[in-house]
This record gives sequence, structure tokens and C-alpha cells, in this order.
Amino acid sequence: MSPVTPTRGGRKLRRTLPSVALASLATAALVLAAPAVQAAAASTAHGVTVAHSCAAPTQQNVMACNALKVTSGTPKSAHAESDLTAAAAPSGYGPASLQAAYNLPSATGGSGQTVAIVDAYDDPNAEADLAVYRSQYGLSACTTANGCFKKVDQNGGTGYPRGDSGWAEEISLDLDMVSAACPNCKILLVEAGSASMTNLGTAVNTAVRLGAKFVSNSYGGSESSSDATYDSSYFNHPGVAITVSSGDNGYGVEYPAASKYVTAVGGTSLNTASNSRGWTDTVWSGAGSGCSAYDAKPSWQTDSGCARRTVADVSAVADPNTGVAVYDSYRSATGWMVFGGTSASSPLIAATYALAGAPSSGSSPASFPYAHTSALYDVTSGSNGSCSGSYLCTGTTGYDGPSGLGVPNGTAAFTG
Repeated sequence: MSPVTPTRGGRKLRRTLPSVALASLATAALVLAAPAVQAAAASTAHGVTVAHSCAAPTQQNVMACNALKVTSGTPKSAHAESDLTAAAAPSGYGPASLQAAYNLPSATGGSGQTVAIVDAYDDPNAEADLAVYRSQYGLSACTTANGCFKKVDQNGGTGYPRGDSGWAEEISLDLDMVSAACPNCKILLVEAGSASMTNLGTAVNTAVRLGAKFVSNSYGGSESSSDATYDSSYFNHPGVAITVSSGDNGYGVEYPAASKYVTAVGGTSLNTASNSRGWTDTVWSGAGSGCSAYDAKPSWQTDSGCARRTVADVSAVADPNTGVAVYDSYRSATGWMVFGGTSASSPLIAATYALAGAPSSGSSPASFPYAHTSALYDVTSGSNGSCSGSYLCTGTTGYDGPSGLGVPNGTAAFTG
């Protein structure tokens, strides 16, 4: 069957544009940053103002991070009571809330596993900021000295690239989300020399070469005819769980989330509820989804509305209005902040894979959730755009584009 033609955000994004339209968060529109300016726009329905941490790319095959920072307003996730482990808890969901929402065995799982974070540019304060986050929530120290934390450049050395405050926010978000979901995991931060797909892909290969079985990538750009080459060069790593955020532009597909070798991670709004779970997820309006223009459909995907690769596979919280607490102090950062975007959901899912244990040699971890759909909370409502009512942009029972198969209910869906 031919893919459903999108009428809004699903058109192929052009990297050469100075600005790109972002899908509406409820009734208001956000605008991506111009090349040298971070954008911020109000969402009156959600009551928060957000800004993209990273500037929009101006060249082909250059990526942008998918982190959204709340700059004003009060998120619904402010001061989650279960996270009050210090005198003044930061706004946004912390580890206790995220572990409870997704039924994660974080106190006992993940020991000995290494989750790699791949980002562009350097965050000189990464280790120090991570220490503040973990101390705030009573998590054990994760430092270079005790062997828990390691930072390398894209080739595995210590020739770190230049610092960048926007990507530093992304790095802090990623490190904090791995810590929240898997406090016992080790963390490997691999910093690419720039945001080009070539450099970021080299960093992915380095992460795998250094032994990481779980690699999170919270960035993306428009699809291109080069994607098949990138697939084989950077993402074809059997036995390694590679997660990629699906994007924050609403209905439409980004690469490398479209790679058939990765787990594409969509986004939800996460709220407390009076049901037996105590929580509920709905499709976040900014989550990326849709039908790839280039990548072939993996054998484990069986949805009929897209002849090629469908995005996403699974999801987790990404709505800035139900955002997560993050600590970052590099350059203009203000310390404790609230973040959203699928940059939050990708490291959460990578850490969930780690909690489930190392994938077997030669396996395809992206296929694991498709074999264990009953171990996911289905996301059945919400939309991220207009696609003639198709599941490609609308939450529905079973598989749908924005939330994939659903959100974690423990770790069983992430085991081979």
C-alpha cells in the first residue's frame, strides 16, 4: 500500500531553510531556531514557553538536537511530590516519577551495563553537572574517578571539540535521563567534532568499539538519498541497541530515526492518573512520525499503511509541559531547568534496554518490542498532525506512528 500523503509536517524538511515550521503544541505554534538564534514561542494551551536548544541546520546532512527547554510558565510536571528528596525539589519529573511511570526496576537493574550518549561539540561541565543531578535525587556518584563516567571525542581520545551551549544542554538532558532510568548503569559520552552526520556517525562507531551495547542519539535532520550509505556505515551494529529520537516537528520523518537498524523513539505527554497504573500517556503533538521516503521496511514491522520504514517504534515522555528536570550550568545556562522533546525519550529508552540486559550477539534489538507488545503500555489517544486520520499521525489501539507500540511497562519488551 502506498504511504499516506501528509498535508502538513510530513513533507520532507529542507536543511537549507533558515527556519522550519514546528508542529503545533495543542493550539499554538513553535518555531525552530534560525541558524544563529534560538527560538522561543508561547503555547497558550499548555501554559509554557519553550526554546530549541540547538540552532536549525543550514547545510545538507547536518543534524540538530531535539531538546526543548521551558523558558517560562509552569509545567504540569512541576514539583512531583515523589521526587522530594532534597529541601527544594526542581520542577519537572525526576527519577522516582519516571521509574514509577514506566515500572522500571532501576534499584536493581543495569549493573555492569554501559549506555553511550552521542552528541555534537563539547560540554566542559558535563561531569560536574551530572554530579549535581545525581546528588539532588540521592543517586550514587557517577564519576571518571570511580569508573562510572567516561567522556571521549569522536575517535575515542581526549581531543574534545569546541564547546557549544545548546548542545551542552542536550548532553545534560541525555546524561540525566540515563541516570534517572538506570542509576546503576555506566555512562559513556562520545562528543562528535560537529553536527554533521559523518562526525556523529563516527561517534556512534566509536561508542560501539569501546564496548557500549546501548547507544542513544537525540538528534535528527531531513531524510536524503545518502541515508542508505549512512545506515551501512554507522548504524548496522548487530547486538547493539541504538535508539534515536523521532523529532520535535510533529508529523514527518527525520533521519537517523528512519534507519531500519535503530529503535525510533517517539514522544508522549505523561500525566498522573487515577487508574491502576497511576499514570497515563497520550501522543505529544510535537513527536515525529510517518513513512520514510528512503529506508526499507524492517521485517518485524507489519503495518500496512507504509511500504517503507515507519517511524516510530516505541515512545516515552517528551512533552515540555510534562517535562523532566535537568541540571546544566555551561555558559548561559541557569542551573535547574525543565526539558522536553524526543531528546528526553531516546535516552530513557536506551537506559530501559540496559535495564533489560545486554542483547545477544548478532541480534536486532530494534525488533525486540515487536515480539513483546503485551509488555508495553499502549498509547491510544492524541495526534501530531494531519494525515487523513491515519494511524501514522494519530494515537490508536495497537501500533501507531507517534507512539509506536507504546511506552515501557517494565523491561520485558526490550529483551531478545
